[in-house]
Amino acid sequence: MKHIRKQEYLVFFYRIFLAYFFYFIARALFYYFNKDLLNIDNFNELANAFYRGFAFDTTAILYVNSLFTLFSLLPLFINTDRRYQKFLFYIYFIPNLIAYATNFIDLIYYRFSNFRLTMTTFDEFKNETNGNALLFSFLKDYWYILVLFLATSALWIYLYKKINVISFKPKNKFAYIGFSIIILLVIATLMVGGIRGDFKHSTRPITLVDANRHVTKKEQAVLILNTPFTIIRTFNKREFKNPHFFKENEITKYIKPIKQYHKKDTIKKKPNIVLFIIESYGREYISSLNKRRKIKNYQGYAPFFDSLIQHSWAFDNAYANGRKSIHGMSSVLAGIPSYKVAFTSSAYSNQKIQSLISTLKEEGYDTSFFHGAANGSMGFLGFSNILGIDHYYGKTEFNDDSKSDGVWGIWDEYFFQYIADELDKKKEPFFAAIFTLSSHAPYHLPKKYEGKFPKGHRPVHQMVGYTDMAFKKFFNRVKKSPWYNNTIFVFTADHTNQKYYELYRKGINRTAVPIIFFKPDNSLAKLDTAVAQQIDIYPTLLDMIGYNKPFRSWGRSLLSKKEEPFAITHSGNVYYYIKDSLICTFDGKKALGFYKKSDEMLEHNLINQKTPEMEKMENECKAYVQDYMVRIVNKKLAPDFSK
Repeated sequence: MKHIRKQEYLVFFYRIFLAYFFYFIARALFYYFNKDLLNIDNFNELANAFYRGFAFDTTAILYVNSLFTLFSLLPLFINTDRRYQKFLFYIYFIPNLIAYATNFIDLIYYRFSNFRLTMTTFDEFKNETNGNALLFSFLKDYWYILVLFLATSALWIYLYKKINVISFKPKNKFAYIGFSIIILLVIATLMVGGIRGDFKHSTRPITLVDANRHVTKKEQAVLILNTPFTIIRTFNKREFKNPHFFKENEITKYIKPIKQYHKKDTIKKKPNIVLFIIESYGREYISSLNKRRKIKNYQGYAPFFDSLIQHSWAFDNAYANGRKSIHGMSSVLAGIPSYKVAFTSSAYSNQKIQSLISTLKEEGYDTSFFHGAANGSMGFLGFSNILGIDHYYGKTEFNDDSKSDGVWGIWDEYFFQYIADELDKKKEPFFAAIFTLSSHAPYHLPKKYEGKFPKGHRPVHQMVGYTDMAFKKFFNRVKKSPWYNNTIFVFTADHTNQKYYELYRKGINRTAVPIIFFKPDNSLAKLDTAVAQQIDIYPTLLDMIGYNKPFRSWGRSLLSKKEEPFAITHSGNVYYYIKDSLICTFDGKKALGFYKKSDEMLEHNLINQKTPEMEKMENECKAYVQDYMVRIVNKKLAPDFSK
């Protein structure tokens, strides 16, 4: 009896072992392609990440191989038959290679998103009408990733076939069935523990945030994870949950989610507002916003912005409230940031939202949104409709594909001129949100500009120069327009992108973006070092135009002297709560660390020196997260102030 199915089980475990082996290879490749972003300084830290990753690999491998495991262990009497083994081959490799491929996508995608792929990533791209072109462009630009995937997959198949099951017919079928059932139950029990991630912590399965338990530097957590795990753990998950830190009436002790700014002087003529959300335009690229930090051998790529900032109210200590383009749209236009999951791709996005759009429309503004990609790209059109934007202008309205980059959309230079023409037709006051395009992969310049901009150290750098030039041409055009002198121009980025300097690869500056306000009369000129964030733009603009009614905002007016500057960003399942003097890292339940604001790389944790200020910051984090979750889930993003 001891020999019943012995060789079958040995081959089964060998096949499962192969999955672990190739996940190890995928993690090694992930480290190789992204080591400058992972903040790993020695072999012990690297070994720890690989060791801790075993539990997360186990969860993914057992999930993906659950069907293969079942059919491998069932006592069917034909398990060793050649045709049955061929069947097992397919139910092994089809799910395994699909899952394995996602690890290879993240070799490159992580450099843009600073996060492993999740189900929300697919939700955000499901409406792309140019999906095939984007895929072809990706494969062309990163052909070596496809080669690596195919090569490792071929090796996996080769090693699988090296050891085969020998045909066997059981003589004692009752013993065969009984023994097989016992082994099946034992392995099923072990699989439950493996899928949950730990027998010792059996109250809940391990999740993405658990990777942070095993590191002292938050950037390293992403190496512990694997992409199939992050996709599986975010499949059909309800990410918006009330953490119940405080009673509802206690929230306002720590935060002020309802704002109202009382202007003594009535603004006779409402200013127009033109708000640019610049694709992938990190603060790192703009010289004027980096002077204070004295980065060795620093080089910037935006000379026009450097000149504009001399006449603008610019923040060199500002942060994005999300990691992706759609996060930037909701943060800037609606004051709704995205953390673990994008609000805009969640089940809660289709609700009434008080936003910059709705409040400006109350004041008689005509509202527009411009984006040079295919209409519906990135979910912008859908969210524009939710916000109630009057006019959407995309690639369809531009109607000239000869000015397209062939993959993503219309070059910024040409689309900006089109925007200027359309704004000339508007009745004042108007609001225009413009989401730029060209400083995005695949980083292709128009042929006439090849070699015209500094290539720098990353592919995005010359595109930063191109978009900067497009802005210069836009301003040369619109400064002749009659509406120009009565307009507030605002500039920020949706998120950061490829990073070169260490200061921006690690710590809080991974989400550092520009925030700039410009008026043609130079009345706003000031370089401001206070902490700012994307969700501050909405209340600041309402304060500027003299909006006197109450409204919902988790941000603050940057004009206000009564509200303390702060920013909340999110990366790797950790919140970063940033003030002018202190930084708090928060996992959604408790503070993980405190750092001096000058310690932007987060190298010296002060949590053991906890002070009243730190305790206050932790409570503010809890109140903020709770109010954010409750308002989204309970559909309170448009409060009724008549009650």
